Amino acid sequence: MKDVADKTAFVTGGASGIGLGMAKVFAWAGMNVVAADIREDHIAAAHDMIADEGLSDRVRFLQLDVTDRAAFREAADEAEAMFGKVHVLCNNAGIGILRKISRATEDDWDWAIDVNLNSMFNGVKAVLPKIRAHGEGGHVVNTASMAGILQYSQAGIYVTTKFAVVGFSEALRAELAEENIGVSAFCPGGVRTNIRDSEATRPARFADKSEGPPGGPPPGFSFSEEDRARLATLTASPEEAAELVLQGIRENALYIFTAPEFRAGVEERFEAIRRAMGDDKAREALALELIPGLVGSPIYREAP
Repeated sequence: MKDVADKTAFVTGGASGIGLGMAKVFAWAGMNVVAADIREDHIAAAHDMIADEGLSDRVRFLQLDVTDRAAFREAADEAEAMFGKVHVLCNNAGIGILRKISRATEDDWDWAIDVNLNSMFNGVKAVLPKIRAHGEGGHVVNTASMAGILQYSQAGIYVTTKFAVVGFSEALRAELAEENIGVSAFCPGGVRTNIRDSEATRPARFADKSEGPPGGPPPGFSFSEEDRARLATLTASPEEAAELVLQGIRENALYIFTAPEFRAGVEERFEAIRRAMGDDKAREALALELIPGLVGSPIYREAP
C-alpha cells in the first residue's frame, strides 16, 4: 500500500509507546488515525501531545479494552464514522509480563493470552470486514517482538504469546494475499516505552496471586553506568520504530524489524532447526511434488 495519504489507520495501544509513535508518524505522512487505548491517563496525555504538534485533525482517541470483543466492534464502527474507510489495522496493544512459565499462575497465563494473542483475533474480526468492504486493499500490522523470534527464558509467557503472534501473522498473510491486503509481523527489539508498567492494567479477574519473583534479568545480570549508556544506543524511540512500520506497510513487508543486532541469534536458531531436521533430498523432492502446500509457503519466497 504505497499511497497512504488520507488513508485511515486503527491503532491499538495507541496512546503511549510505539502505538503513539505510530499515530504521530502516520499523521505526519498524511494519514488519519484512530488511536485506541485502555488507559484514560495515557489518552489524556497523548491528546495534549497531539494537540501541541498540530495533529488533532488527523488523530482521534478512543478508550478500548482490546479483550472486549463487543467493544472492539463498536470502536471499529466509531472509527469508520470519524474518518470513513479504514485501510490499516495495527494490532499493537500488549503487555510485557516478565514471568517464567514454571513460576506463572493460571491468572498470569490467561491474562497474557487474552491481551497479547486474543486481542489480535478480536482486531481482525472487528476491522478486517471494513477493509474488505471497500475493496481498495489495505494492511494489517501485528506487533510481536524479537521475543517472538528468539526465546528469553526469564519471560516465558511473553515469549509464548509473541511466537504465536508471528505465526498468526504469517497464516493471515497467506490467507489475504489474493485480496490485496498485506499483513506484517512487527518484531521490534529494544524500544523506549513503558511496556513494563503493564501491571497497572491487570484486571481484577486476573489478580496477581503469584509467589516468588516475576522473572526479569537472571542473577548477576547488571550493567555499569557506562554500559547502560552504550546499551541505550541499541534502543529505538517510538517514532523511529513507527517509521519502520510505515515503511513496512508501504513495501508490504512480511516481517518488520528494528534491531539488526539480533541477526546472529536468529541465524543460530534456524541453524539449530536445520541440523535437527537432517538431510534427505529424496524425501524433500517427493514432498515438494505431492504436498507442496504443507512443506513450503509462497510467503517465504516473496521478493523483498
